[in-house]
Amino acid sequence: MVWEIGFIQEFLKKYQVLGLAVAFVIGVASTKLVNALVTDILMPVVGAVIPGGDWRAAVLELGPVKFLIGDFIGALIDFVIIAAVVFIVIKFMMKGDATAKR
Repeated sequence: MVWEIGFIQEFLKKYQVLGLAVAFVIGVASTKLVNALVTDILMPVVGAVIPGGDWRAAVLELGPVKFLIGDFIGALIDFVIIAAVVFIVIKFMMKGDATAKR
């Protein structure tokens, strides 16, 4: 049993699995935060600008086919905000690493 715990500790240190797990949990939490930001703060402003107000229910009909473009646009805005935040964080972190590599 002691050997197994030591092996697990070495594995976690060698492959930095613990850091990956922490990053995953923070990523999930930040996704919820960004979704709340978009849904509760940004989209009411967009809804006020768009005639009709309920932008998530926007549908594009081409014959018998209905495309739910409002929901897609909401997901696209969520993605862009998450991608921008991740880009800024990584850019900031890599800026600190660039001085150490020289």
